[in-house]
Amino acid sequence: MILNVIKIFLPTILCFMIGIALTPSFTNFMYKRKLWRKNARAINETITNTDFTKIHNTDAEISTPRVGGILIWLSVVVTIALIWLISKVVPSDLTAKLDFYSRSQTLVPLASLLLGSFIGLIDDMIEINGRKFAKEYDTEIRFRYIKIALIVVLGVLIGAWFYLKIGMTGISIPFTMLHLPLGVLFIPFFVFILVAVFSGGVIDGMDGLAGGVLAIIFAGYVAIAFGKEMVDIAALCGVVSGGILAFLWFNVPPARFYMGETGMMGLLVLLTVVAFLTDTVLLLPLIAFPLVVSGASSSIQIISYKYFGKRRVFKIAPLHHHFHALGWSKEKVVMRYWIVSIICVIAGVVIALIS
Repeated sequence: MILNVIKIFLPTILCFMIGIALTPSFTNFMYKRKLWRKNARAINETITNTDFTKIHNTDAEISTPRVGGILIWLSVVVTIALIWLISKVVPSDLTAKLDFYSRSQTLVPLASLLLGSFIGLIDDMIEINGRKFAKEYDTEIRFRYIKIALIVVLGVLIGAWFYLKIGMTGISIPFTMLHLPLGVLFIPFFVFILVAVFSGGVIDGMDGLAGGVLAIIFAGYVAIAFGKEMVDIAALCGVVSGGILAFLWFNVPPARFYMGETGMMGLLVLLTVVAFLTDTVLLLPLIAFPLVVSGASSSIQIISYKYFGKRRVFKIAPLHHHFHALGWSKEKVVMRYWIVSIICVIAGVVIALIS
């Protein structure tokens, strides 16, 4: 038991320290290469210019690097590689125990993180170098559809792995002994959940908001995986939390860099995979509640505007921007989202472990 606890917390702390150590050189590189938007984002039809200027600091958008998410997955990879290397160079029962890279539990989640991050990095680099958002909003929308298509393809591949390789054909229903069989429909169900989780990526809109919420969610999955005796997955989630906290150290206002799609997409794909591996998919709406309300509020706003006489349900979507437009400070919005996330994660962990 003690070794399992050490196996989780030691790599978590190590990843945080590696992330902090990598940041100065990484930051210099991003600023030297000017890895930020060259044009401020366009104002879409569902918001007004007044609302937009209230919540968006366009000067910061075109002077702050947006690929800071690299720091998260790079810290995770370096931590895993370092622990694996130590276990091979200094073989012992202790070093072997600390090595949580395993084919059975962490290979696919890690690969999912990297594949999602790579797709997000391509998106970030196109935004940095390839498009003029202020003049080509339609182009932005078309590329968003391409991103969703890539996520769907990735979801099919991962879902097929779950179905064909480990024989996962259904999901458990909380508070019951029932197991909902899906058969081959498991694959499109996985894709649906992945796209739904991906829609929550719009939460990345305020300094410290996405990083804090995601660190809390993955910390929750440390407890869930540990309680289900999936120690390698618990260690991976802990390391991811450590990497996010290192990022968050420099992302609190004023942010030195933004997470970007290379951070959000990788983490959201990983979150989906971990939820399925721990059989807590139906608890995701609770555990990841801030992501859910962010994605849902954007969808509600778009549907209401397009199909109900250009009516706006919120002053501006996603929901965190609505609160800011109402007069809440960004710091108040972020801290309250963190508090709500902690409460929801605790509730989700309890339900996952007793049901």
